[in-house]
Amino acid sequence: MAAFADGDSSSSSWDSDDEYQKFIQKMNPPRITIDNASCANATIIHVDSANKYGILLEVVQVLTDLELIVKKAYISSDGGWFMDVFNVTDQSGQKIMDESVLEGIKDCIYKSIAPGSCFLPSRRRAIGVEPSSDYTLIELTGTDRPGLLSEVSAVLTNLDCNVVNAEVWTHNKRAAAVIQVTDRKSGLAISDAERLCRIKERLHYVFKGRSRDAKATVAMGITHTERRLHQMMLEDRDYERYDKDKANANPIPMVSVVNWLQKEYSVVTMRCKDRPKLLFDTVCTLTDMQYVVYHGSVDTEGPEAYQEYYIRHIDGSPVNSEAERKRIIQCLEAAIERRVSEGLKLELSTGDRVGLLSDVTRIFRENGLTVTRAEVATRGNKAINTFFVRDTAGSSVELKTLEAIRQEIGQTVLQVKGHPDHPKSPAQESPTRFLFSSLFRPRSL
Repeated sequence: MAAFADGDSSSSSWDSDDEYQKFIQKMNPPRITIDNASCANATIIHVDSANKYGILLEVVQVLTDLELIVKKAYISSDGGWFMDVFNVTDQSGQKIMDESVLEGIKDCIYKSIAPGSCFLPSRRRAIGVEPSSDYTLIELTGTDRPGLLSEVSAVLTNLDCNVVNAEVWTHNKRAAAVIQVTDRKSGLAISDAERLCRIKERLHYVFKGRSRDAKATVAMGITHTERRLHQMMLEDRDYERYDKDKANANPIPMVSVVNWLQKEYSVVTMRCKDRPKLLFDTVCTLTDMQYVVYHGSVDTEGPEAYQEYYIRHIDGSPVNSEAERKRIIQCLEAAIERRVSEGLKLELSTGDRVGLLSDVTRIFRENGLTVTRAEVATRGNKAINTFFVRDTAGSSVELKTLEAIRQEIGQTVLQVKGHPDHPKSPAQESPTRFLFSSLFRPRSL
């Protein structure tokens, strides 16, 4: 896999240190305008700016982080100029009418792409630990297996680490996680070099037990969690699908790549079921593969999403081999699939404490469930976690298993989403909850 070109002038004309490019950007600052009159069912955001490598991803990332839904988009970045139009709504499908929110959107986009901002793809690798002022960042990649998250969280708890936030993805038998932890006693980031080394060694051992390709490295810098997860999975080659996996996979997205030789573009077209963050996932993948989108259109009106991009490699060439064409298709298929978790959605909301994640995932494992994706967050003193789980044999989760888990964790603490046979959760605490209340009662430090 080609290395990321972090503004390296020897490999790219998109040199972030090029003085001429800096001059152009300074003389032509970004202009963001918002139009609520031209479209009946969406707010239109226009972004005009001098072009630079990664600018499309930066804008799409801002829109995604602000939880806006992109219904349509028109992309043009030829001739050194970036001109994009995005039709967006809020999460409920409504136009954004609040003036303070609209000003906030403009401000966020401007700060992301203004002169002086710089897009530098991260080079961080498999397992890394990075101290920061608020938390220690841990990255994990390796072969997925039942109970892996439970083992990792148990190790962190035994090492007196409190998991503050985490996101875990699994795809094609690979797993990637970005975890933020603090010291159990101080509540601060872990900065002791010897302790960081011990954490890495223990986590490496968890993966090394059954995964010969596990690695341990110290991460450098901090990046966007979801962007980093895409990079980690891409570096770990999760896009390589085995023949026996295809039969059990969800419907594979329709992706094609053809060359338009007269204009020296490669044309990428994608059609698949629409879902939140789909645009971010595909643009992130093309950028991480070092391709630049010169023109494009996106349409998500209806149940399907259609995306078309005219791309060239960062060196200015179209796709130049059949092997590379196939790799682009595989990588985009993987990007579309990574968030389409197989399994039942469980939502946990309760008071936060050290060891909570370890206890919950242990209960899942003891009841024969494996976690396919997880989002772990702490808001004040409350833990708000989402897990997608399935039976370790790959079957759907039985109702009696769900009830056993909810009896142990608490009927109102753990909510079941989308199980066809599961009744609505009771409004009051189940009496059984109090039999196990000590498990989720905050412990004294």
